[in-house]
Order: sequence, then C-alpha cells, then structure tokens
Amino acid sequence: MTRQMKATKTVAEHVHLLRSRGMEIDAPLAEQWLSNVSYYRLSAYWYPARTLDSTGHPADRFEQGTTFENATLLYEADRKLRTLVHDGMERIEIALRTRLGEQLCKQDPLAYTNPSNFREDFNHPKWIDTAKRRISRALPHNEAIKHYKREYGDFPFWVLAEVLDFGDASRLYEGLRDEDQREIADGLGFSINYGALTRIQRAKAREQHPLVRWMHQLTIIRNTCAHHGRLWNKSFTPAATPALRAIPGLELLPEGQSERIFGALSVMAYLLRVVSPGRTWPDKVTQLIETTFLTNPLVDQGSLGIPPTRSHHL
Repeated sequence: MTRQMKATKTVAEHVHLLRSRGMEIDAPLAEQWLSNVSYYRLSAYWYPARTLDSTGHPADRFEQGTTFENATLLYEADRKLRTLVHDGMERIEIALRTRLGEQLCKQDPLAYTNPSNFREDFNHPKWIDTAKRRISRALPHNEAIKHYKREYGDFPFWVLAEVLDFGDASRLYEGLRDEDQREIADGLGFSINYGALTRIQRAKAREQHPLVRWMHQLTIIRNTCAHHGRLWNKSFTPAATPALRAIPGLELLPEGQSERIFGALSVMAYLLRVVSPGRTWPDKVTQLIETTFLTNPLVDQGSLGIPPTRSHHL
C-alpha cells in the first residue's frame, strides 16, 4: 500500500518547521533562500546535523547550535566546488580525446570504426551507434562535420572527437586493448609499479588499467556538476586505489577504494599537473576545502572522503 503524498508547505511554514526542530534560523535570510533554492535541495546540507533516535536513525530534531546560515554557507561552498570541478574536467576531457586520437590514428584515422582494434567484450556496434547520433546532432551547425560528410562521407577521429562527450571518450578508452590503455595511461603519468601490488592486484591491473575505472568515476562526477548536483557528502561509483597509491603524488588516496569527492579531486589534480602544468587549480581547490568546507560545523573530513590523519592538500 502506497503512502499519501505530503502536502506542499509554504516558505513560512518551512521556516516554522525548521525552528520547531531546533534550528537557529534568521527568518528573512531563510525566506530569501527558500524562495530561490528549494527546501528539498537545501535539506541535504543540514541532514547530517539531525540527532539520532534510539535505533541510530536520524530524528526530526537538530543538534544544538545548528544554524540555517551554516547550511547556506555549505551550499555555496559546494556550488563553488562544482565550478572548479567543471573547469578542471574540461581540460581532462579534451586531453583524453586527444590521447585517444593519437593512439587510434597511428595507422588509420578511421581505426575507431574497426572492431578488431578493441577488446572482444567491447560493444563496438553500440559505441558506433552513439557516435553516429553525436554526428547527426552536430550536423546542422558544425561546419567541419558538414565538410567531411560532403567531401569524404566519413569522419577521421580528430573530427569525431569534437562532438563526443566525456562518457563516450571514457567508454572508448575502456574498450581499448590493454596495451593501448597502458600507453595512454603512461603518457598521462599513471605508470603502474606492478612490483608494489599483490598478485591479485597485478592480475586485475594488467587485465584492465586502473585508470579506466577512474575515468568512469570522473564521468559521473562531471555529469553531476552539469546537472548542478551535490558533491559534498555523496558517494560515487567506487574506483580502486592500490595501484594508484603506489604512484608518487597519489599517496593521499584512501586505501582500498575511493568513492567520495576528495579521491576524485586528488586524481584530477594529478592529471592537471600533466595536461595543464603551471595552473593553480589544485591550490584553489585546497584553499576552498580549508577555508569554507572544513571550517563549517556541518562538515567533517569523512564527508569529503579525506582519510583520517591525512593531509588535505592536493
């Protein structure tokens, strides 16, 4: 039996509700925020401040000292982090497309159309169908696509790459044979020290390069940012860390696997030092974490995925 949907509350009713549950709240500030950012969207930022009942589940009361202002400051910090992540992802996405093109076009600019260049379990026809949809979508307004369709009837990878999204590029990287995956990863600085891994870890890393799963996670995070989703206190598709933690500069990754945003930020900072050296992106993210996230009473290191007793400097 389904439950009856809750009735919609007004802004004033939401203010009263939060105050009745123990939140310190400035009514004019709350009314301004709740009129432009929904109660439901903001609630994720004060959720950890709820008290626990006798069974350990969140109750409808807030910890003493919980303020509406701190929730809005955390919301703003998360918004600024999304902006920085989006900026970094642009450079990483373009670098991945470029490295894929260099690898695939060594012998033939149309190598991506040949299924023999990929793993046997890669769904090459499905990927090609996706690429064709990207081309069709771009055709009305993309002069390069129009030119190659008219003059050649097909598209070299460097033209196709401009209409692929990060997910398309990530899936293509996943479909490459292991030696091609490894060559691209090495060029991006992800040279695995197989001697530092266990026998099982070595076998997994040789079967599929660990960077594959990280690119998949970065794709999800990129899409989260594109849809204005929350990054703080959120779990993403996990990516294994043992092979990468053996690389100098990635020791801060949590042991075993990483699914919170700090691990992804660490990998992004490492990638950006390779593909866009001299940029201040890692410093900007570190400063944001130190000055806006970790100074907020609603935030602890674990909600960002920063391992205990570890530095949070990227």
